[in-house]
Formats: sequence, structure tokens, C-alpha cells
Amino acid sequence: MLEYHYRNRELSWLQFNARVLQEAKDTTVPLIERLRFLGIFSNNLDEFFKVRYATIKRIVDAGKGGRGALGGISATELLEEITKTVIEHQATSLSILSDIEEELEKENIFIIDETQVTKSQETFISDYFLRKVSPALVTIMIGELEEFPSLKDSAAYLAIKMVMSKDDNTFGTKNNYALIEIPKIIDRFVVLPKEGDKQYIIILDDLIRYCLNNIFSIFKYDSISAHMIKITRDAELDIDSDLSKSFIDKISKSVKNRSAGDPVRFVYDKNIDNETLRFLMDKMGIDTTDSIIPGGRYHNRRDYMGFPSLGRNDLLYDKIAPLRIKGLSLEGSLLNKIANKDYLLYAPYQTFSYVVKFLREAALDPNVKSIKITIYRLAQISHIASSLINAAKNGKDVTVQIELQARFDEEANIKYAEQMQSEGVELIFGVSGLKVHCKACIVERLENEKIKRYAFVSTGNFNESTARIYTDYTLFTSNRKICKEINKVFDFFEVNYKIKKYNHLIVSPHYTRNALYNLIENEIKNHRAGKVSGIKLKLNSLSDFKMINKLYDASNAGVKIKLIIRGICCLIPGVKGMSENIEAISIIDKFLEHPRVYIFKNAGIDKVYISSADFMGRNLDNRVEISCPIYDEGIKKEIIDTFDISWNDNVKARIINKEQDNQYRVTNSNNRIRSQFKLYDYYQEKLNK
Repeated sequence: MLEYHYRNRELSWLQFNARVLQEAKDTTVPLIERLRFLGIFSNNLDEFFKVRYATIKRIVDAGKGGRGALGGISATELLEEITKTVIEHQATSLSILSDIEEELEKENIFIIDETQVTKSQETFISDYFLRKVSPALVTIMIGELEEFPSLKDSAAYLAIKMVMSKDDNTFGTKNNYALIEIPKIIDRFVVLPKEGDKQYIIILDDLIRYCLNNIFSIFKYDSISAHMIKITRDAELDIDSDLSKSFIDKISKSVKNRSAGDPVRFVYDKNIDNETLRFLMDKMGIDTTDSIIPGGRYHNRRDYMGFPSLGRNDLLYDKIAPLRIKGLSLEGSLLNKIANKDYLLYAPYQTFSYVVKFLREAALDPNVKSIKITIYRLAQISHIASSLINAAKNGKDVTVQIELQARFDEEANIKYAEQMQSEGVELIFGVSGLKVHCKACIVERLENEKIKRYAFVSTGNFNESTARIYTDYTLFTSNRKICKEINKVFDFFEVNYKIKKYNHLIVSPHYTRNALYNLIENEIKNHRAGKVSGIKLKLNSLSDFKMINKLYDASNAGVKIKLIIRGICCLIPGVKGMSENIEAISIIDKFLEHPRVYIFKNAGIDKVYISSADFMGRNLDNRVEISCPIYDEGIKKEIIDTFDISWNDNVKARIINKEQDNQYRVTNSNNRIRSQFKLYDYYQEKLNK
């Protein structure tokens, strides 16, 4: 038996990000896609420091953070372990990047730096700098300032050191320092003119380095150097308590204040000279509780997510055209079809257009009287929002519960909230103390002088952009009992001192924890009675210790449990006497695995739920979440089938075990078919039957 029964949440998350890094290393992944996985790895790490590291740092600053709550490690030790792990991962990522660049060269794609610019490229680079880059540059002469400037969160800067000539006494010092902010409005990767079969790219940072003499031509110096630095700031929102301000105004102010959050990570080019590094750290007030990470020549490698395709489709994933849902045409009335039967959408294998079509039809149908919907994250250009505005203009009662505190999407949600409000949409800004994370919509339609309800409920956000790269289920239904209870959830938003009762939906924060306990306990009883038992869960994260204990209880009773956990997994599977009947894998692949699915064998009569809730304390106790039962037997079988395909055929899955979280699942190494493509084949075959 292990001393502690759980993995630490933050360290488990870092192991998840290491699995993303493995995709960048995997030579079976198309070459440009490998670069993009490097970008995802870096972007994930930025968000981790803004939120999770910042939270642990706040715990340390408050003098709290015992071992029990953190899975056997103190908060101070955890900060040290995080920094150590991140330094190792960063070193690995640099090695992988070097390997990928070598492979790109074999494909006649060359990423050059400022020392490799040829005579034939000089004119293009100089012209590009003068036309596009120079007007966008922000250059700050540090030597002239009494106070060090406030650096933007996660922006990349070139720290410039000029060793001044003896005959230039402008600043009265031997060295002069400056900062150049790398402009975000210009593509990070500048594609240079092709030379024969060879394609050249220079990173914007190096293009600026090449033009340093142009930028600082008014100074006389013997030498000039440029090394990249960046800081990451605490991104937690501190909400203003001023009662005279609207909620939108409070969130807007808090988002703006985020740019002035305390620094929690300082990353610098490890080749920077000690004198410059000491100067910067002293001026910036970087202290010992911040994560100080020596990195490579380039930061903000998240930009690799946008690495240019260069017309090389052979170095990208095969494109798939989203399929339609069998029996559900986008040309006819969706509501009339849904009136007779439930339908399931599994994006991106099937087209998200059904969700938009549902709302557009409801907006135009003269018999539709009202539309209610929850919104957590909207696309930058949202057809969902425009459909709801269209409905309001057509006289429908449109109610939108919009979550303004959806992290890093606050600004987009505020923009649409203001736009919808001005067009007559009624907005609800959640429940005090709770985030609204559930994904549901209910439409009321007058039929034969009676109101009939239609609904869709999903595991993911109503966001056209992410629906192309996130896997998520959406159930379309007119089931009277389910629709009635979805409507109850919206009643709770408006009158939240009344706790509703539900016989079909499982709703957080009042019922989910106990309902899941009961479902797990039922499997224990069935196993002991010799009946069919078993649990299959697909989640983004599993971190709630009490829920983990319940799964341990089921394992110890003999219940077989299969877990597909994309990200954080604090449960330790495969430990004798604790979790020997639990297996867990993690899937990282072309699409981001996002659905939450609960499957209970239930003595041979499967109970299946799709949900917005992970097994995390916040989802169970501090958010509004919906887990929706699947009653249609065909859809139930479909969800179980897709789980089994992911489990049985996923050569990209990694075993999660007590020793090492990052191993490959043992499969036939010659069979490189990915389960995500097998799922596409499954739906194509289903469509053709």
C-alpha cells in the first residue's frame, strides 16, 4: 500500500502535458503537426502558471498548504517540484524542436536565424522590416527610466544590451539596456521567397535581431546583444465588491486588472550573460517564490500552433469532412424530426451545423415562443449568438445564462453579452458563488394549443471553432421528462433560493456527488449479488479525493473499472488492495478529447449519462452542471461502442499506472491506426448502412 492514495493534482497535470509533448516527439505524427503539438504544450504551460501555480503561490503566501490536502506534499515543496519538472520538460521540448527542425530540412524546409540570412534574402527582410515590423515595434530604453516598465503577461521581449563606445557618453554608463516587445499583430513565422525547391522561414524575433543596427542607429556602441525574456502573471480574477457597479462592469475591470497581476514565472534565454540577468531580476523584483526558468533562445513557443502549412498537405493530418447524422437532414425541419426520436451528435466526426440549424429554425418558426440557453465559451465570430439575436428580433422570448467568468474567454463573452442585451435578449449572470458550466438549451413551441418542449444538452461548449477540434456529444431530444427538468434548471437560475428536485437529470451542485455515490454503490451491490457489474468513465479530469475513494471501494469489492482520463488523474490504478481492478488510459491525439461519459453496467441494463461535469470538487460542489441520461437504446449502444473503440483500438493511448504515467499502451507497433480515425470510420459505416 502506498503512503498516500492520490497523485498530486498539479504534478498529474504536468504529466498530462508531458503526454502532449510526446506527441511532438512521436515520428508517426505528421511533421508540421508535431510542431503544433509543441505549441499546444507551451500554451498549456502558460495557462498552468497563470492559474494553478499562481494558486499554490497564494497558498504559500498565506502560510497554508498541508500535505494531506495536496496528496502528500507541502505547498512549498510543490512549488519547487513544479519548477524542477518544468525545467526538465522545457529541456526535452528544446531537444524535440531541434529534431523536428532537422527533419524539416530533409523536406527542404529551413528555419534560419539572423546569422544565416543570404544576400538574396537581405532585400526582402529589410523591406519587410520597414513596412510591417518597424511601425509595430515598442522599444523601451530602460536606462532612461527611474522605474522598470510593467511587462505584459506572457508577452515576449528581447532584452537588449549595448556596450557603449568610449566616445559616446550619452548615458554616463558602460552599458545601456533596452526592451523590444515582440509584436503579436505580426505572424511569428515570416515565410521568405522560395529558392528552387527550398522553402525558408525566419522567426520574427530573429528578423528583429537582424535589424538591431537599424533600430538603434542613433547610438554608438561596440557591441549589441539580444536575449529573450518573458513573465507570466497571476490570472485569478479579484472581483470588485462595489454594489453600484453592474456585474459586466466588475468582470471587465477585473479582466483589465489581470495584466497587472503578480508575476509567478520568469523565463529567460539561458545564454544571457549574468550581468544582464542580474540587472533585469533586480529591476523587476523577481523573488525566490517565483518560478525562475532558464529556457531556450525563443519563448512563446505556443505560436507554433500557427506554424504555416506551406502547402505541404503531406506533412499535415489527413483532413476529414464532418459527417451528417443518419436520418437527420440539415435541409428539412429538425424540430419535426426530433419530435419523434432522439438524435446524438458527436463532433467533430459529425457536423456541428446541426446545433446552429436548430437555433436558426427556432428563431424563424412562428410557433416557437421562447428559447433558453446556457453559454460558457463562444466562438470569436459566433453564429450561436447571431441566431439568438435573430430570435429576439422575431419576437421570441430569449433568455441566455452567460458565464462571464469563463477563464480566458471573459472578454469575448462580455462583448457578446453587451451585444445581446442591446438587442433585447434577457441575460442571466449565474448564481451567486457558483459558476454555470452546464451546456443546455430548451425551446418552447406551441403545438395544437399546447406547449411542447425541444432541447439539446451537451458535454461541450456551443462554440463553432472548438467544435472542429474538440470531441463532444450533443443530445437532441423532445423527451417530455428530460425537457421538463432542463426547464427546471433555468427556473433555478432565476429563483435560486428554491432547490428543485430531479428524477432524471443529475444536477450539480446539489445532487451530483450523492447520485454518483449511489450509482457506484449499486455496482458494488450487483457484483456481490453475482449480477453483471462494471463502470466505464470518460473524463477530462479526476481529482476529487472522496470520489476516488468511492472508486477504490468499488475496486476492492471486485467491480471492474475502466477509465479514459485525458488530463489530471489523481487516482492511482493497479495497486493491490487499493485499486487492482481499475485500469486507466489517457488519449492525446489529433482532436482534443472533451466529453464526459458515465457508463454503469447495472445488472445488464446499462445506465449511460453524458455530462458537463468532471470528477473534480468544483464540478461536483461549486458549479451548476447537468448529467443527462440516455434513454434511446440505439444511442446508448453508440456511446458504449465509441468508448470501447477508444479503449480497445487506441494505439495512441498511454497507460496511467503507479510507476509511470507516460508509457505507451502496449499494442501492435505496426498498426498505427488511431482510434479517432476509427471513430470516423464507425460513423461513416453507420451512415452507409
